[in-house]
Amino acid sequence: MKSLFPLFLLLSLLTWTACEKDEQVLDKAGDLENVTYNPEAYNLVIPDNFRDMVIPADNQMTIEGVMLGRKLFFDPILSDDNTMACASCHLPSSSFTDDLAVSTGIDGIAGTRSSMSLLDVGFQDKGLFWDGRSTTLEIQALIPVEDPIELHTTWAEAISRIRNHPDYPTDFRKAFGIADRKDITKELAAKALAQFERSLVSSGNSRYDRAIRGEIFLSPSELNGMDMFFDQSSVLPDAECGHCHNQPLFTTNEYLNNGLDYAADLNDFQDKGYGNVTGKKSDNGKFKVPTLRNIALTAPYMHDGRFATLEEVIDHYNSGGQYAENRHPLIVDLQLTEVQKQELISFLHTLTDTTFTNNPNYSNPF
Repeated sequence: MKSLFPLFLLLSLLTWTACEKDEQVLDKAGDLENVTYNPEAYNLVIPDNFRDMVIPADNQMTIEGVMLGRKLFFDPILSDDNTMACASCHLPSSSFTDDLAVSTGIDGIAGTRSSMSLLDVGFQDKGLFWDGRSTTLEIQALIPVEDPIELHTTWAEAISRIRNHPDYPTDFRKAFGIADRKDITKELAAKALAQFERSLVSSGNSRYDRAIRGEIFLSPSELNGMDMFFDQSSVLPDAECGHCHNQPLFTTNEYLNNGLDYAADLNDFQDKGYGNVTGKKSDNGKFKVPTLRNIALTAPYMHDGRFATLEEVIDHYNSGGQYAENRHPLIVDLQLTEVQKQELISFLHTLTDTTFTNNPNYSNPF
C-alpha cells in the first residue's frame, strides 16, 4: 500500500496557500477603494414644535451611516455568543424598551435597571442612561458590548467579526469613506449606532399632537387629564406632572428623586443612581426623568421596573412618595380621586405614537 504522506502534504500546502491568500486579501491596503464613497445627507424629520437636535460636527447623519447603524443595532454579531443584539433590549414595538422590569444579558444574568425607551433619544442633552453616565450617544453605544451583564464580549472580537464579514466592510466604506477594512474601529461602529438612534424621532401623529394642531378633539376624560397634567384648570387639582414632563418632549432630561424609596440619610439608597456618577451625596437616589411619549407602551415603570401598570405609577405620585432629604418638592400628597386618576391615565394614552413604533425604517433590516 502506498504511503498517504505525499497526498497529506499536498493538501496541507494547498490549504496553507488558500489561507495565506485569504489573509492577504483581508490585509491588503486599500481593498475598499473600488467601492464608491458618496454619502447622502439624511433628512431628519422633526415635528414643528420640537427644538432642533444638536448633532456632533464629526458625526453628521447620512443615509449610509443611519442604515449601517440600523444593521448593527439589530445584528447579534456584537454579542459574545451571537444570540443578542441592541434590539433585544430595545424592541421597536415597545418604543424601544423590552417589556421587562430589568433586562437580562446573554449569560442569563439580570441587571438592576429597566431598559430605557430610545424614543427621541437624540434630544437627551444632559446625559444618557438612568444615571447619566454617558455624555453622548457615541460614548453610550460603546458600553453594552463589553458590559459583562449585557452583550459580554470585547470590541476587539466584535470588530474582527465585522472586518471579516462579507458586507460590513463595504457598508463602512460607504458610510465613512475608509480605504480598507483595517480602518473599521469601534469608534466608527459607535458613530453608526448613534446615527441610527438619532433617527428615532416622534412622528408628531399621537392623539395629543393632532389635538394640539386642531385636527381632532380629545374626549372630556382626556381633556380633564390634560388640564390636571399641565395645571390648566381652576377647578381641577394640579397633578404636578408637567413641571418635570413638559411639552413637547415630555421630559426635562433632569435627574430627580421622585420619592420611590425611604432614606433617613442620603447614603441609605441601595442604588445611588446619579450620585454614583457625580459623586455628590445630594444626587444619591436621583434618576433621569424619562419621556412620557409612548408611556403606555413601555411598562413596567421606573428605573427598576417596580410598577407594573400606569395605575400603580399614579398611585405612587398621588401618595406623595417616601421621605428623603432630596425628594423633589413637587412630590406631594395630591389627593386625586379615583375618577381623576383614571382621567390622568386617559390623557397619558393620548401620547401613544403608533406611527413611530410601526415605522418600517426602524424595523429589523435582516
